Amino acid sequence: MRAAAERLQAAAATQRALEVGSHEFQANSGLQRRNVTTEQRRYNEWELGISRTIRLPGKARLDREIGSSTRSVAELRLEDAEHQVARRLLDAWMGWLRSSAVAEETAAQDQLLSRERDALARRVTLGDAARREMDVLDAERATQAAQALMARDAALAARQTLALGFPEITVPPALPALPEPQELPDGPQAWQARIVRESAEIAIANGETTRLFKVAERTRAERTPDPTVGVRVLSDRGGTERVVGVVLSIPFGTDYRSARAATESANAAAAEAEAADVRRAIEQGAWLAVQAAQSKRAQWQSHQQALAAQVAANTRTRRAWELGEAPLGEYLLSLRSLRQARLAETQARVDALQAAMLVRIDAHAMWHSEGEGHGENSAHAVSP
Repeated sequence: MRAAAERLQAAAATQRALEVGSHEFQANSGLQRRNVTTEQRRYNEWELGISRTIRLPGKARLDREIGSSTRSVAELRLEDAEHQVARRLLDAWMGWLRSSAVAEETAAQDQLLSRERDALARRVTLGDAARREMDVLDAERATQAAQALMARDAALAARQTLALGFPEITVPPALPALPEPQELPDGPQAWQARIVRESAEIAIANGETTRLFKVAERTRAERTPDPTVGVRVLSDRGGTERVVGVVLSIPFGTDYRSARAATESANAAAAEAEAADVRRAIEQGAWLAVQAAQSKRAQWQSHQQALAAQVAANTRTRRAWELGEAPLGEYLLSLRSLRQARLAETQARVDALQAAMLVRIDAHAMWHSEGEGHGENSAHAVSP
């Protein structure tokens, strides 16, 4: 964003330069000594002149319009830089949330296995369980402990990435509660239309097309060259003759100017085609973003239902193991399935929240300088 802000300053300077024009006053002078052999005399002579090329009125108007377009595009690029930073922040923030949630879940599962081992150790001491079951549970716990360490390291790395990338944001010491993903208000079509309407990329492409068409028009106008007007003062024959005159010069247009005009016209036509392609890409991206938000919320709901069923199944399996109606292996298999269901639900929840927040960011309804009127519901509950 700082780079885009500096380029905006450069565009403002370019606009001022185009408004005043590149033509400046030119001064010229000359000294000479004349020898007249028939008169056997020598004369000191001098010449002074000042001139300036006059920009034709139509060209001045086009230069002002080109300068205005240049600055407008630079302002849009600053807006787009803010949008891209918002998307980078979303990736970093949700990456930290996701890895932290996984780390917390795996740590909780490791603690659960530790409690189960303590309970089994008491049963072994009382002769209510075989020692081999303790060995099996120790192996399971060691595997789970390794997974917990990996998840913890991933969470620390994600936190460091967020802290280094956005040092002005205070990362909470603990993971905030993750809300349930909600449906996008106002319907998918409204959000798709808003993403397209607020797209800085489309505006930049259209603005650049407008600027290049103005540049092409300005280049065609250059086929009529600007005249140069000046005043000339001469002193001849030692001052006995004085001359004051007006100088007018007009260059002739050549094939070079016509070729330059054709080049700029082709560049403008190419930019127009690229702008149409940018719009199609943004429309497709808007559809995909909204569709992903709806789909990932539905996926989370399915994982939530699967988790509820797995919790009930695990409760029954644990009870059966405690009563000796099921072997330890069956209970550990049930625990693995429960862990996978919990992790899947957590990751699906974060994915759904991130997809909904991405829609809001692309619609400039969140984390932008303007237009934050729709950034409500679950988005702000997990946002920095």
